[in-house]
Amino acid sequence: QVQLVESGGGLVQAGGSLRLSCVFSGLSLSTYDMGWFRLAPGKEREIVAAIKWTGKSTTYADSVKGRFTISRDNAKNTVYLQMNSLKPEDTAVYYCATDPRGVIGITPAYWGQGTQVTVSS
Repeated sequence: QVQLVESGGGLVQAGGSLRLSCVFSGLSLSTYDMGWFRLAPGKEREIVAAIKWTGKSTTYADSVKGRFTISRDNAKNTVYLQMNSLKPEDTAVYYCATDPRGVIGITPAYWGQGTQVTVSS
């Protein structure tokens, strides 16, 4: 059984930082690429960042480049999203997701329950 459990969301002022964590279990998820997605009210879901299973390659949305960093620790079955210089437009529910096919350009098969990030101005 695949499980993805996010944590670390909350309320923060603009310019602040948060670190999201996603603990994964089941299958061989340490060999799957992982992604962080977000869904804001009135907007379409977007991929924020992705990381190869080796951890050696990352991809970011233009809106978060230079501010967010995705990383993973396969020994701890955890993927992280460090978010710095947060802006009100970063307010959304953040989800981690994975799929044996990758996470870019598709709707991944496996999702966490999401964690709310709210950035006040």
